[in-house]
Amino acid sequence: MSSPPPLGPADVIGPLAGALVFVVVMSLVREPVRRELNAVLVAGASGVYLSGGLGRWEVLFAAVVVTVAYLGLRSYRFIGLGWFLHAGLDLIHHRNGHPIWPFMPTSSFGCLIFDAAIALWFVAGAPALVRRRVSGAA
Repeated sequence: MSSPPPLGPADVIGPLAGALVFVVVMSLVREPVRRELNAVLVAGASGVYLSGGLGRWEVLFAAVVVTVAYLGLRSYRFIGLGWFLHAGLDLIHHRNGHPIWPFMPTSSFGCLIFDAAIALWFVAGAPALVRRRVSGAA
């Protein structure tokens, strides 16, 4: 176990900008596809850290998040919970000095910021920040 790498402003600003882009793009996706797609995304993200240094705990984590993601098929709040759980694992990996991307030492911290930011949006019910234009027939 090594110590976490030093952080700079870009380690916060970049992931927050990425989260904003994610929310804007997802705002353009129609319901119920938006909710269903994001339930699948949070389930898939639960496997990112398999073989990430925490052994069996990562398998247990994936099982828990997949269950939460299944509940997210019907509720944005569960999708938000799944992203908060993932952010918690990001924090553990960052503090242990084990980045999600080996070529970027602060990647687990960036993932923590991104995941927590989008989790807040999901817990709020994933309101659309932008609306799709609907062209009317003339």
